[in-house]
Amino acid sequence: MLDEYVSRTYRTEVRPSVEANLVKDKAAIVGIGQTKFMRNSERDELDMACEAIKAAVEDAGLSMEDIDGLVAFTLERLAMPVLISCLGIPNLRFTNEISFGGGASCATVLHAAAAVVTGVANYVVCYRSLNEASGHRYGRGDGYARQLTAAPSPHYGYHWPFGFLTPLAWAGMYGKRWMHEYGVTAEQIGWYAVVLREYAQKNPNAIFYGKPMTHQDYMEARMIVEPLRLFDCCVDTDGAVAIIVTSSERAKALKQRPAYILAAAQSVVTEAEIQTSYNRPIISGLPDHWYMGQELFRIAGVTPKDIDVAQIYDPFSIGALMQLEELGFCGRGEAAAFCEGGDRIRVDGELPINTSGGLLSEAYIHGFNLIAEGVRQIRGTSTSQVKDAELVLVTGGPGVPTSGLILRR
Repeated sequence: MLDEYVSRTYRTEVRPSVEANLVKDKAAIVGIGQTKFMRNSERDELDMACEAIKAAVEDAGLSMEDIDGLVAFTLERLAMPVLISCLGIPNLRFTNEISFGGGASCATVLHAAAAVVTGVANYVVCYRSLNEASGHRYGRGDGYARQLTAAPSPHYGYHWPFGFLTPLAWAGMYGKRWMHEYGVTAEQIGWYAVVLREYAQKNPNAIFYGKPMTHQDYMEARMIVEPLRLFDCCVDTDGAVAIIVTSSERAKALKQRPAYILAAAQSVVTEAEIQTSYNRPIISGLPDHWYMGQELFRIAGVTPKDIDVAQIYDPFSIGALMQLEELGFCGRGEAAAFCEGGDRIRVDGELPINTSGGLLSEAYIHGFNLIAEGVRQIRGTSTSQVKDAELVLVTGGPGVPTSGLILRR
């Protein structure tokens, strides 16, 4: 079944990236910082970015004068030169911006690692700052006429004029197809959201901290876009997260236990659109994640069974479950059954997932909070710590060109 799926959906053979091996084990994440996650920050993105970056610098035991590289999303709503001036960074030798929305999260770390390994920079900050709750909101209609002229995918011009405006609507299309092809039920899917809410109850930084949810609560929640219920959807958030990357040699002398980058990979597959890739032969899968996963495990020299904990980008529950299949943690069509009952994905289970609450129950910072939680698992400081965690997988967004990391202790 897998061979048939791949041959019908993925048009080219996997071509190993020799260059990617240069990053393996030669770079590490040494600092993490974040703001409080909230629904109404009453601050701008520049202010929050400064706070998160300063916290990451302090966490690493560095000074702002040490920072000589900066990587961000093309979606950032603040000007990088202004940020540099506000932080008091004397000089940047390396800057970069990554496209593709949430799929860019782990890619920022890959590009930072490439910079430090090749000597272009010594200490590179990756960050994301956004007012996703109080500022820009999908589906409002305000500003969409302007965005049509500068959309990240020209295909949006065929969707937006008809009111097909939101990522949840776009995801609902292939999510519904996935459920139909494999007989997946809402009752099965709900356990994923329930377990993540359990993790959030142990994490004081989570937006849903102190707000538990039962499986019955999930099933009784209103439908947002079929088949996605309210608690299938990520929590719109105001906040910022920053991460500092340096070489493995420098990392040894710094304040925190390094999270070494065992592997990093990106993937942009043909016929890709941003969440609306409906013209592929099969739409019940995520080929970008399949390619990315093939490269990630090849570089790392490990298999899915070796992963101790996973931080899976989950803007909606179905997107996370489909990733488990593409990455080889279970067979195609088996992810919902894998999560059913919740035991396999809890902290002492076969594959603990999104131990800080994920994008559904901690915060939606375009996946940067997942990277930070991956680092905490390596350090042994998570609020839902997996015992003796050695290898942590982190992924970028589903339904878009994507990226991923494997971090090691």
